[in-house]
Amino acid sequence: MKVKIFFLCVFLFATSVIFSQNKNAPRSIISSTAVIKKYHGLEELKKMKKGDLLELYAERVQVLIKTIPYMALATKSGATLTDLGVPNNSVIKKVLETQDKATEEYLKISSNFQKKILPYTDKDVLISSILYYESTMKSFHEYNDL
Repeated sequence: MKVKIFFLCVFLFATSVIFSQNKNAPRSIISSTAVIKKYHGLEELKKMKKGDLLELYAERVQVLIKTIPYMALATKSGATLTDLGVPNNSVIKKVLETQDKATEEYLKISSNFQKKILPYTDKDVLISSILYYESTMKSFHEYNDL
């Protein structure tokens, strides 16, 4: 019994150490979820069902919303405050936390709108929008290389 309790304590301690966050560590400006994993072509999108297109559309909107406010600083996730020469102090952290909360609230509202209204969208217009958003994201990466 003592061995089980010992291993449980070791497990809990190890878990707390692994998952604890260093509050002074520089954080990424752009969320790690603000990434398009795959870009699509017109023919590929035409073969997809409308439900799948709606999911792609919502994902692209989310990525753009998480990226655009930071475009002057960075266009890819992974860049930290320290990398960009921004002071890593409590004032800046508070501003970023406020921005993150506002973005998440906006995304909830926008997602609700998309789920209720976008199913009425014409499939061809939806495809055009997805292609436009994808080309915008590609141009962000090209802009970053300038």
